[in-house]
Amino acid sequence: MGKGSGCIPSKPKKAPVPVSEPEKAEETVTVDDRASTSASREVAAATQEAKKNLKLFIVFYSMYGHVESLARSIKKGVETVEGVEGVLYRVTETLPKEVLEAMQAPEKDESVPVIAAEKLVEADGLLFGFPTRFGSMAAQMKGFFDSTGQLWQEQKLAGVPAGFFVSTGTQGGGQETTAWTAITQLVHHGMLYVPIGYTFGAGMFGMDSIKGGTPYGAGTFAADGSRQPSEAELAIAEYQGKYMATIVKKLAIKDD
Repeated sequence: MGKGSGCIPSKPKKAPVPVSEPEKAEETVTVDDRASTSASREVAAATQEAKKNLKLFIVFYSMYGHVESLARSIKKGVETVEGVEGVLYRVTETLPKEVLEAMQAPEKDESVPVIAAEKLVEADGLLFGFPTRFGSMAAQMKGFFDSTGQLWQEQKLAGVPAGFFVSTGTQGGGQETTAWTAITQLVHHGMLYVPIGYTFGAGMFGMDSIKGGTPYGAGTFAADGSRQPSEAELAIAEYQGKYMATIVKKLAIKDD
């Protein structure tokens, strides 16, 4: 027991130390910061847009314009698919100018650029168009494929979806064999061959008019050169562009 009242005095309590409210760090936003943020957003948006805009190259050889007409309809179909752009290219002409003049071949459209083989690696999908020569592709297109040896060696085109569209002089002149014999080019590169099959539907079965086009791809009959692609043939070509663009887009989504 302690002295006095017998109670043990309690320890004196310390006066509470006032705690000041923490200072809030104010974020200083300068004009430069805002500009930098805005620029970053623009870059991100541009990157996203670039990723979204897939490219389907439509590469063709056309002496009298029939294949080119199909190519332009294909491009129209491609661009009905959001996020996919159709890009026209022509391959190098191998015939001398005087020979072309003697054959009364029209001048090439200079607004369509000539493609070099190494450019193909930029494509997300490829459609090749050419006229027939005895049931297989014209020499100009074959020459172009022959120039892709380096790409083959490095397997730069492996896995790229590709297809064909053609022009023949007659109904029995190679609408199917011209595409069929070209498949070997894709196989050696490891590309993915994409035919249209009969997905165009009833328009492929009608017998009321003469028309090109097969399960292998769009086609037209040139006859002596005077006949131009019919509305039915152009419709199949436009459909092929849309169909191929859809395949390219699906494959791109799976890659992501």
